[in-house]
Amino acid sequence: MSPFDWHAMVLAKHAQHVVLIHFPIALYVTAVGLDVLAQLRKKPEWETAVFLNLTVAALFTVPAILTGVIAWQWQLEGQRIKGVLLYHLLCAGAAAVLIATTWWLHFRRRNLAAPPSVQLTTVVELVGVFFVVLAGHLGGILSGVNS
Repeated sequence: MSPFDWHAMVLAKHAQHVVLIHFPIALYVTAVGLDVLAQLRKKPEWETAVFLNLTVAALFTVPAILTGVIAWQWQLEGQRIKGVLLYHLLCAGAAAVLIATTWWLHFRRRNLAAPPSVQLTTVVELVGVFFVVLAGHLGGILSGVNS
């Protein structure tokens, strides 16, 4: 396949998922990194950047999950999920829930007089990064990148 063959790139059975998944991964990891730095350097003004990154990351998890389900249907024709694909699905689901939870904690931190603790938010963020990285690694195995 030519690297300039747009037809093959856009209509490949799994291409959309592979492209879209990088947005929530990058935005979430960047948001967590910024939040940790903001806490260490006492920079509360960075909270807006953290919240915006988390918002877009949470929004992009929806098309990423939908295209993942579509890729499963096209590639495997709806076969039963097992093995690495099952682990990838479970980790991706956990990552999506943790991304949404992190967004919710930051939303509450911005809008409540008694916000959730910073320690709780940091723990949820770090566990979220773990599941994002693990789901990405398993997805790389499935695509043949991390064989």
